[in-house]
Amino acid sequence: MSLKYIGLNEINGPLVALEGVKGIGYDEMAQINLADGTKRLARVVEVSKDKAILQVFEGTRGLSLENTVTEFEGRPMELPLAPEMVGRIFNGAGRPIDGLGEIFPEKSADINGRPINPVSRIYPQNYINTGISSIDALTTLIRGQKLPIFSGSGLSHNKLAVQIVRQAKIADESGKGFAVVFGAMGVKNDVADYFKRCFEETGVLSRVVMFINLSNDPIIERILTPRCALTCAEYLAFEKNMHILCILTDMTSYAEAVREFSSSKGEIPGRKGFPGYLYSDLASMYERAGIVKGSEGSVTQIPILTMPNDDITHPVPDLTGYITEGQIVLDRTLEQEGVYPAVSILPSLSRLMKDGIGEGFTREDHQTCANQLFAAYARVQDAKALASVIGEEELSDSDKAFLHFGRLFEKHFLGQDFNENRSIEQTLDLGWALLSQLPREELDRVDEEHLNKFYDPEALTALGYD
Repeated sequence: MSLKYIGLNEINGPLVALEGVKGIGYDEMAQINLADGTKRLARVVEVSKDKAILQVFEGTRGLSLENTVTEFEGRPMELPLAPEMVGRIFNGAGRPIDGLGEIFPEKSADINGRPINPVSRIYPQNYINTGISSIDALTTLIRGQKLPIFSGSGLSHNKLAVQIVRQAKIADESGKGFAVVFGAMGVKNDVADYFKRCFEETGVLSRVVMFINLSNDPIIERILTPRCALTCAEYLAFEKNMHILCILTDMTSYAEAVREFSSSKGEIPGRKGFPGYLYSDLASMYERAGIVKGSEGSVTQIPILTMPNDDITHPVPDLTGYITEGQIVLDRTLEQEGVYPAVSILPSLSRLMKDGIGEGFTREDHQTCANQLFAAYARVQDAKALASVIGEEELSDSDKAFLHFGRLFEKHFLGQDFNENRSIEQTLDLGWALLSQLPREELDRVDEEHLNKFYDPEALTALGYD
């Protein structure tokens, strides 16, 4: 039997306080009935003895201290789940907004998920092909991995997210059983429309589940959005044996909503006003990626976050980097030079890459090619720094060769058309063709066997690049 409480003791922003309550649990859902008959959802965010603090989803405007009726549901927030969710669009709280009617759920699940026993995890190995050379060759995305994209305000991370959704596929079995769960938090209407339009026009919406929270939606919904998306991803992966790529953008908007919520509760702030529990809060979502024994499916995460003032030491990217298995960093200078996608490869890495590439996964020369590309591009930065001091004309022939390689590398390898979907073979062949523009003796990360097989100064022209 559910208990109803009449009246409120306090209203403070999105929070309401009730006293004299019994048997109420943290994170429990409640229904608030207004005097005019309208209903709003709320969630218990703090419990102390006989006092409970609730956060109202739709805001507290119009609530009365005297005749508001609160009814507790005795359970946390649950998301209705069904295989038919694929191809549908929901708001941040999991309600359909595509005009196609309600979901007939097969089951409902707590959006906070269930902790995965570390012993039951399977080490990720097989890779996911994104069709983007800078990612596939140098920061390879492994199935079951969590690999964030660190971007900056105004950079083309939304465009990159759309391209990944459109092109991504698992490397084996021709992509059968593969789907994308896309969660957008705090996005403007035009950005939300851009995502929907691109997915519809390219025909990939049929394998995408979208959760969209707009910038003018309540912040409590923004806090729920990634949890709803991950709950859907876990259901499709671990119960329906699908391989799920979960893209969450923008995690900085999520963290700022957590900061605002924490401030409204009067909690002691930490770095830059974020609460001290931000690390564990982010970890509770990032750690929901993986592969579990007994299931054929997997959950792979690509959280996208914008770095305020391009500061990689900001709390959100800083804490994210501790939790996740690498990062893909976008560079403003490359973007201004017209390079898309503007991936800065030197600070980017994929910690699980070494176990998911090579013979049996991509190609036997993948690791060697990637190592040499990293080393060569690092030499390019040294040559650029030296040229800025003494001038390019005074450089040695070796440094001039690396500068030439750097220009070709940024133009043809990092630079890629939005509609260009390269296979891993095309990417590696292009990598070797670019390395072949350097003197053979400068390729010190490559063994003689691979040099004899792939070194060809004419290869770049043969591939159609100038």
